[in-house]
Amino acid sequence: MPDDELFGLIRDKLFTAVVGDVLDTLGYQKQFLAQPIKPLVAQTRLVGRAMPVLEADYPEGAGNGPLNDQPFGVMFEALDDLKPGEIYIASGSSFDYALWGGLMSLRGQVLGAAGAVLNGYVRDTEEIKRLGFPVFARGSYAQDQGVRGKVLDYRVPIVLDGVKIAPGDLIFADDEGVLIIPQAVEQQAITGALEKAAMENKVAIAIGGGMSTQQAFETFGVM
Repeated sequence: MPDDELFGLIRDKLFTAVVGDVLDTLGYQKQFLAQPIKPLVAQTRLVGRAMPVLEADYPEGAGNGPLNDQPFGVMFEALDDLKPGEIYIASGSSFDYALWGGLMSLRGQVLGAAGAVLNGYVRDTEEIKRLGFPVFARGSYAQDQGVRGKVLDYRVPIVLDGVKIAPGDLIFADDEGVLIIPQAVEQQAITGALEKAAMENKVAIAIGGGMSTQQAFETFGVM
């Protein structure tokens, strides 16, 4: 299935909890990012391919390495490399400054990116809200990255709170969490989640009709 059709199917038919349940049964039991990472705008649903970005603190904004004279490191290169349907997902730094802002959101939107996920803060929140660009983060904080941190690399695997994120992994996010679906099992995970969601609808009808939860679980095998 082409990605645009897959993304639409996930967005319209699924929610993170049911996909996470199926990943549990497949042996992938640590796929949700840290709970504090939330949508900037409630009820935002985000689906796309991961474009991982590796951040790091860079005290005083100066040093002796090859990125010494590059404010923000290779952040601009990473941003300009975004492809349609991709999600800029960044981690690696402290929480002392914002990793994303309004102009970055505008550039991502122009490039057709699906959104951004930050293990940290964003700024220019009102501007981002006006753009309608989907952003998930730990909150907002105006302090700038320029003299405090840099992007070291992009399109490389990163680890966020014990969750490994590889380029091209499927990301599904809603109000209840940000879920990383490894490419190796995405077809199984989505197919299984669609089946489970359909079964849960049957359970809801049965319970609404008076069936006990114990009998419903014995009958349908889900709860």
